[in-house]
Amino acid sequence: MTGGGRGIGRAVALALAERGFDVVVSARSRDAIEGVAAEVRALGRRALAVSSDVTRPEDVSALCQTTRSELGPIAVLVNNAGVATSAPIKAQSLEEWNRVLAVNATGPFLCMQAALPDMVEQRFGRVVNVASITARMGAPYIAAYTASKHALLGLTRVAAAEYGEKGITVNAVCPGYVDTDMTRDSIARVREKTGLSEADALGAILKTAGQKRLVTPDEVAFIVVSLCAEDAAGVNGQAIVIDGGGLLA
Repeated sequence: MTGGGRGIGRAVALALAERGFDVVVSARSRDAIEGVAAEVRALGRRALAVSSDVTRPEDVSALCQTTRSELGPIAVLVNNAGVATSAPIKAQSLEEWNRVLAVNATGPFLCMQAALPDMVEQRFGRVVNVASITARMGAPYIAAYTASKHALLGLTRVAAAEYGEKGITVNAVCPGYVDTDMTRDSIARVREKTGLSEADALGAILKTAGQKRLVTPDEVAFIVVSLCAEDAAGVNGQAIVIDGGGLLA
């Protein structure tokens, strides 16, 4: 899985291990993923920590090759690597726009290209793309992030249509605001720009998504791992919202 060093990624890696999966944990920061891999091993499963930048095709290829050589063919792919930024459209730099799209949309595309042949050969596979509530809605000041998650959801649905008859499912989970470092960074940016207290900044952020509280990483991991199960064959091409009931439509 990508983006496995902290937050949702760490929670998913541990939940997969608890369900009996061996896990490859990938991210750019090696220190973080080594720690998560050690936690997976403590649960009795094999684990690898592989540094990788999902925007670099050569890194993605090496990640998949290492997985095959050490653990065998790829059966499950969780695309969790992601970045966020905030700016009004008129102030959004092209450089930052391209970076967010590259990590959040192109990265999963490259990983799917590299991993899906294994799944086709096995006639079994599970791909779960960690999108966002913003794949289903829009909010001010997050144009690049929202566009990237809409793109990821579109990619999910196309892949589901292409591979659904090959024993492979491709789904997206769409969390609202989760109790992670990324959300804490968002709160800090709101405080810096508005002077609000931490509690008021959090309230303002949650209000944009209609949430009452932050979602926990474990709540997201529960859904991700459920979609990876063999019995989840009937769920394909779906966008599953995890926000405590804020987005009811």
